[in-house]
Amino acid sequence: MNQLRELIRDVPNFPKPGVLFKDFTPLLADPRALALAVELMANPYRGTGVELVIGAESRGFIFGTAIAQALSACFVPIRKPGKLPRSVHGVDYALEYGRDPGTAQRLPQAGPTRAPGR
Repeated sequence: MNQLRELIRDVPNFPKPGVLFKDFTPLLADPRALALAVELMANPYRGTGVELVIGAESRGFIFGTAIAQALSACFVPIRKPGKLPRSVHGVDYALEYGRDPGTAQRLPQAGPTRAPGR
């Protein structure tokens, strides 16, 4: 776990004063560390029947797709309003420094259960 922590840099006052941004691009550049991070995030959910992983842009896209693949699950991206072309479902999500509105595309049935918004 320390190996992963060492690959995440603190950037104070970004993107605004008082926020401590976690820059994980060094972790993304290390294939072994990235694989370990994905496994550590996916492992608690293995065998639990997870069918859908949701990720908010843009960090959630990076890790969410990898976790979904590791769990053999679908991935649904949460985008900023106005960025998806089809019918969407509105959602709010938490950030390190507040909340943001988002949208998820309405999906057709995904496996034995329905995706959110259907």
